Amino acid sequence: MSKKIFHVITGLNNGGAEAVLFRLCTYDKVHKHIVVSLIDAGKYGPLLQEKGIVVYSLNMPVGRVTISGLLNLYKLIKIHNPDIVQTWMYHADLIGGVVAKLAGIRTVLWNIRHSTLETGKSKRTTLLVAKLCAWLSHFLPEKIICCAHKAQKVHSTLGYDSTKMAVISNGYDLGMFKPSVEQYQAFRVECVVDSNVFFMGMVGRFDVQKDHFGLLGALSIVKKSGYKFKFSLIGKSLNSQNTMLVEKIHSFGLDKYLLLLDQRNDIPNVMNGLDCHVLSSSFGEAFPNVLAEAMACGIPCVTTDVGDATLIVGDTGWVVPPKDSHALARAIMNVMDEKKFKLKRWKERKVTARKRVEENFSIERMVGKYHEIWFPIDLN
Repeated sequence: MSKKIFHVITGLNNGGAEAVLFRLCTYDKVHKHIVVSLIDAGKYGPLLQEKGIVVYSLNMPVGRVTISGLLNLYKLIKIHNPDIVQTWMYHADLIGGVVAKLAGIRTVLWNIRHSTLETGKSKRTTLLVAKLCAWLSHFLPEKIICCAHKAQKVHSTLGYDSTKMAVISNGYDLGMFKPSVEQYQAFRVECVVDSNVFFMGMVGRFDVQKDHFGLLGALSIVKKSGYKFKFSLIGKSLNSQNTMLVEKIHSFGLDKYLLLLDQRNDIPNVMNGLDCHVLSSSFGEAFPNVLAEAMACGIPCVTTDVGDATLIVGDTGWVVPPKDSHALARAIMNVMDEKKFKLKRWKERKVTARKRVEENFSIERMVGKYHEIWFPIDLN
């Protein structure tokens, strides 16, 4: 029986939680979904509307709560009278959860998308909101969905009610993310990279948690060891206008090795064009989407041990400690050596990477897991 799910999310800009919400709403053909952003429509608002999903934006300023925004949220919940209110991320868990209860909604579920909460790394306001949510978790939400086992562990330690927690890994459209010779060729032609050049890349915005400078240090070691390669950086602010990044690339002598491609919307094309995807994050990851997206395209990964990265990659790739440029460099050189000297093993690795995502991280599996969480709660 079709139910009405009312989602409240902090924002709809480009991010992992936003992407998962988009996939959940558009691939679930059973229930009706309504989405409310506490701030603006961002990237995903128009995309959701194109798919027929009703979207509202409360237009509250970033980092601020307004009385008008709270009243509008209350009114929307009363008007739609949903069966379930599903909130996403700390601020929406707090605001959406409290307002939903005041509006008379019995079934409220939270969604945790973060696995690192540390003083000095996380924002002070985020820490405060998370700690308040930890206290409220014992009597406000019916269930708390975590996107990663690491997130579940971290928040249980923080004081969240662990008896209400369940882990639902992210799911991916394997019809979109799949091996493609055409995409491989097109991306290489665009980047002017020959097929005989080992081509790596990292998809992720310019942010301290991604540790781009540590990555550059690792690539410098690889270069000095005599390896030839090209490396593309894809994400917000990864362009020639980023003088801090450009100067760092120059200081490492990597000008001829790096391509700055900025933010793109054709990630399946990007992944297929690479020989290997590298994730150098030092903290802040819960369930790194880029790893599963690359693997779904048959692209092996090197990653730091952050969030559930080790669980995602399994034995199909290489995992190294965060903030260790030498370990990251060794892993990258091992990748290049395998492709050059152990081609049969390399081809097998590409197949098993795709298979691991098929078996564990499909969009159908994720939507089914949400149904399993929603249905028992919503039967009455």
